Amino acid sequence: MKSQDKPQGPSGESANPRHPPEAGPSPARRAALQELAARLEVAFSDLSLLDQALRHSSFANENPESGPSNEQLEFLGDAVLSLAVSHLLLATFPDSPEGALSKRRAALVNARQLAALARELNLGAYLLLGKGEERQEGRKKPNLLADALEAVLAAVFLDQGLAAAQRLTQRWFQPLLAREADWAFQDPKTALQELAQARGQPPPSYRLLEESGPSHQRFFRVELRLGDRILAEGSGPSKKAAEQAAARRGLGVLQQEGG
Repeated sequence: MKSQDKPQGPSGESANPRHPPEAGPSPARRAALQELAARLEVAFSDLSLLDQALRHSSFANENPESGPSNEQLEFLGDAVLSLAVSHLLLATFPDSPEGALSKRRAALVNARQLAALARELNLGAYLLLGKGEERQEGRKKPNLLADALEAVLAAVFLDQGLAAAQRLTQRWFQPLLAREADWAFQDPKTALQELAQARGQPPPSYRLLEESGPSHQRFFRVELRLGDRILAEGSGPSKKAAEQAAARRGLGVLQQEGG
């Protein structure tokens, strides 16, 4: 499939998980959807896809004539998001091992982070909720917001193709890769290696400076360098612990320098 092409089903029709098309959004609803589409910077050919992405099951159950809920789009969006973020991470950190990439993806693709992105888009204001969810302030619920964001990405994928979904994902997640807080989920050595790489600096290296103490109470001290620069020292009861301590201090130095 060419990246600009819409996904096709086996019979050639659009691979849309919706039921047969309904009457479509009202003029007021269409205006609201167009407003959101402009915020997403996506020119939808079929706004009803975006409408479905924002239709919670509670609303669909109370208003069956409105069309299906966003659950199937959420399912598809989860897969599209995982693919797009994985591609973004490989492009950003081409030398990272699989384990580090998986940890970083988990730090980016989770309900808390997706809900935060949804709030930035004011996605809750566009949700279609049943009366019960409205009373329970469903527009503010992190899980509903996260699910809706995934469904919106699926709507973009179905309407505009994979390349458009990847561009939107990059716009959402690229800024997060540069934020200091996003390094905290990793062990310090891995975080320091990726931060140095992201800033175009030499990879960190560690040199043992001291090893002393009895066998039951060993002491290690190491030096951390970035190229020829001595960045920090660390100590601990094992060489690994000393390197982690040095990396933790080195992270602090780089974060202070780079903001």
